[in-house]
Amino acid sequence: MKISIIGAGSVRFALQLVGDIAQTEELSNDKTEVCLMDIDEERLNTSFVLAKKYACELGSTINIQKTLSLDVAVDGADFIINTAYPYDRRYLKDGYERWDRVTEIGEKHGYYRGIDSREFNMVSTYSYVLASYPDVMLALEIARKMEKLAPNAWLMQTANPVFDITQIVTRLTNVKIVGFCHGVAGVYAVFEALELDPTKVDWQVAGVNHGIWLNRFLYEGKNAYELFDEWIKKKSKNWEPKNPWDTQLSPAAIDMYKFYGMLPIGDTVRNGSWKYHYNLETKKKWYGKFGAIDNEVERPRFHDAMREARKKMIELAKEVEKDPKIELTKIWPQVFRKGTLSGEQHIPFICAITYDKKTRLVLNVLNNSSIEKLPKDLIVEVPVWVDKNGLRAEKIDPPLTDRIVYFYLYPKIIAMEFAYEAIVSRDKNVLIEALIRDPRTKSYEQAVAVLDEIMEQPFNEEMRKYFNW
Repeated sequence: MKISIIGAGSVRFALQLVGDIAQTEELSNDKTEVCLMDIDEERLNTSFVLAKKYACELGSTINIQKTLSLDVAVDGADFIINTAYPYDRRYLKDGYERWDRVTEIGEKHGYYRGIDSREFNMVSTYSYVLASYPDVMLALEIARKMEKLAPNAWLMQTANPVFDITQIVTRLTNVKIVGFCHGVAGVYAVFEALELDPTKVDWQVAGVNHGIWLNRFLYEGKNAYELFDEWIKKKSKNWEPKNPWDTQLSPAAIDMYKFYGMLPIGDTVRNGSWKYHYNLETKKKWYGKFGAIDNEVERPRFHDAMREARKKMIELAKEVEKDPKIELTKIWPQVFRKGTLSGEQHIPFICAITYDKKTRLVLNVLNNSSIEKLPKDLIVEVPVWVDKNGLRAEKIDPPLTDRIVYFYLYPKIIAMEFAYEAIVSRDKNVLIEALIRDPRTKSYEQAVAVLDEIMEQPFNEEMRKYFNW
């Protein structure tokens, strides 16, 4: 079996997947090839050195390879995990910087947190210049290579925007693609707060990526939303965020629950309307003392922390090469886990498909008839049963409320359709029209001016040419 990880020079994600593979009995042998691929040679070598050392510490004999070539990574692969955030290395030091620079330009023109912070899409680095051109084009490049070099492989889309990319690749290619996100883990924060035994909870979530809702919530067969209502009355006033990412039980989540009739889960809580996001003061009102992660203080701080972590990884790899006796699982156990898995769904998916280990996961797949009132050919995020026969999405029962479907999901779907139309038509007016509809836009000239300046940036040269700007 060949598992390829695209964008393997990431700070920790690829290494977490290697740890999961090495600690999964069916995969932890020399018949499993893990191919690490990145275009940054230093970061790739760092991941390669640490991955081999980590697997060795875990007692695994998996065959870890590295390559700078996308063709080599794709050729003959069974599973291809796309985690990459592409950027122009001539002008930018990492993928985060492109967002930072574009956000600055947006704010200069009157768009708080940049033009990509939009209603129901407030996660700072989800989309890029409305159509996510670099991310979509990379995914399409991978998919088209798969059609020739690995036609039976699964493309496991992990890099954002998962919704847009999974939908666009499904429409424009013939590859098998499924989208992954760990936002569903928010349900366990709810169970913990209510002191519920997770094994006794009957639950479903449904929606689209970064827009999922707890539609079914039963505890020992009874309506658990009644328990949540009690928690709101008695304990919600004592809630405090542990960190900027901790939003699942925030006032924003409760307010959205009261309006939409079901609880938003994971990143959905951060993806509300402008009501929660007008400025930092507003964000702190709804998300606690940090104002969540998507603001002018916490997001740059997080990006800097990731850069420091990357430097630490590079230095650690050099130390490992000098002294093989270093034990990664002891000096950095948060990344190099031993005895526990990461909680990501990728490796359980691979095992379910390959070894017929029927598994329930929450994935981004074609709707068919899973969610009522949404198109059958739309990519949705729902519970899916996976085994050797493929994927079977659960019927969503009870159905999502009309407010969720029409007031929340359809606006997100329209934003995705704008991105799709921009990519296939190459018409810059689609991007302008999308921005015209932003409530922060006060004139046509304002929308054109901000997009002009963004497109003029040297690191956006390829995108500028694509849209004939």
